Amino acid sequence: MTTSDDQPPIDGAALLDTVHDALTRYVVLPSPQAADAVTLWIAATHAQPAWPHAPRLVIRGPEKRCGKSRLLDVTEATCHTPFITVNSSPAAVYRSITDDPPTLLVDEADTIFGAKAEGNEDLRGLLNAGHQRNRPAKRYDANANRVESIPTFAMAALAGIGAMPDTIEDRAVVIRMRRRAPGETVAPFRYKRDRPPLRQLAADLAAWLRADLATLEAAEPAMPVEDRAADTWEPLVVVADHAGGHWPDRARVAVLALTAEAEGNGEMSTRLRLLTDCRAAFDTDTALPTAVLLDRLKTDAEAPWNDYGPNGLTAMKLGTILREYEIRSSNIRFLDGTQAKGYQRADFTDAWARYCPQPAPAEGENAPDGGGSRPSRPSLVIAGQRGTA
Repeated sequence: MTTSDDQPPIDGAALLDTVHDALTRYVVLPSPQAADAVTLWIAATHAQPAWPHAPRLVIRGPEKRCGKSRLLDVTEATCHTPFITVNSSPAAVYRSITDDPPTLLVDEADTIFGAKAEGNEDLRGLLNAGHQRNRPAKRYDANANRVESIPTFAMAALAGIGAMPDTIEDRAVVIRMRRRAPGETVAPFRYKRDRPPLRQLAADLAAWLRADLATLEAAEPAMPVEDRAADTWEPLVVVADHAGGHWPDRARVAVLALTAEAEGNGEMSTRLRLLTDCRAAFDTDTALPTAVLLDRLKTDAEAPWNDYGPNGLTAMKLGTILREYEIRSSNIRFLDGTQAKGYQRADFTDAWARYCPQPAPAEGENAPDGGGSRPSRPSLVIAGQRGTA
């Protein structure tokens, strides 16, 4: 709560309630916790100078007409200094970020990160780097003959169809929108009529939070999550604690609900998906030719490998990804006398244990990753030389 000599104190909890009511007037959120999270994210944009991390807000849906753009409209009207990046050049976006940055808003973000996106490398780099303070972009100014440091730190909301890259979603509050069901109604949003009252809410949020930036910066809230999730959600929890009332409890419930939803959604990066699918492809084999491994990966109709690039997953792309886990192909001679480039199961076991471990087996069951009594197939390697492909 903030006081002033000539104005009554601002009731932060009541102000957040008002923002929440305005948000849910125009948008059907997927859960009460999602509505609380968006409310707190909007409020946190008004205190960006206090935060060491700038959490992203990812607004995604499986199809059109799920309310993504409407939620972005309401976010734009209530956040701090909105900067719409539709058709904005990367240079213009970079130059707009200052020590007190605007809030970046990106609609149709799938066109930036999708498989067919082209020419957006600089903007993708900014959105990746700008989550943490003091991660400037470096550019050489030929006219001045010097290297410039360009700030990237800014909160950003991105709306689009489907998942965003894991480098974005790992640093984001993710809201999975869906089409309204029969009986779910919202008030129509008219820019000219409805935006001015929402901008007044933005002014009220700024007046409340800007007066206490030092307090917000020094806050060390008890967090129900750890590591990167704690970095992402901390600004929202600090705002909730600063407001008081029912908001501290609601914020932490939202943290647990949305992080559990992300963990239980079954989504993983392309790299981890490949590593996991390789384990299934090996089955009980101790070595496989690269061609056989690729064929087995592509037999799963629900896997992405047939459509991974114009020609599907290739030996070169497979090798490039696996090298990140220190897994490399080698020249292998098999028991039938053939020799081919391939992969040995033993080279995967460390990566499997570190990045995609299987649950421990119940008593009496065989251990995962070939640790039980299952016999190996007769395709065992009898000699091999390490390759570089």
